[in-house]
Amino acid sequence: MELNGIKPADGAKHYKRRVGRGIGSGIGKTAGRGHKGQKSRAGGYHKVGFEGGQMPMQRRLPKRGFKSALLKFNAEVTLTSLNLLDVAEVNLVVLKQAGLVGELAKIVKIIKTGEITKAVKLSGIGATAAAKLAIEAAGGSFV
Repeated sequence: MELNGIKPADGAKHYKRRVGRGIGSGIGKTAGRGHKGQKSRAGGYHKVGFEGGQMPMQRRLPKRGFKSALLKFNAEVTLTSLNLLDVAEVNLVVLKQAGLVGELAKIVKIIKTGEITKAVKLSGIGATAAAKLAIEAAGGSFV
């Protein structure tokens, strides 16, 4: 194979049809745009969602819900993943290095999913009520 012999696969490229080039072409005169009206004019069309003056769908429907921009700073860690860590003292930096929370995380909470068997000392990390009981039952503590 040579660089000058490379070409696209068959059917990958096709020529754009040149419309409005005389009546003999079959797509002359109005060039497939019909007669008169906004759609037949050059540059004449409406904005996305425009419904001819009728109230558009995106404005007729009610707005619902809210997604907090602060959610990207919150993270959750399960008891199971906490149990797999081989450290006695756990803080935000340890969790980030282990890859359990994202780099943007500022607030971390332990949730009760799974079991914990080893005693861990948590500093600067929150926990749900059930997770707190499970950690303390395993001999862990909060600072």
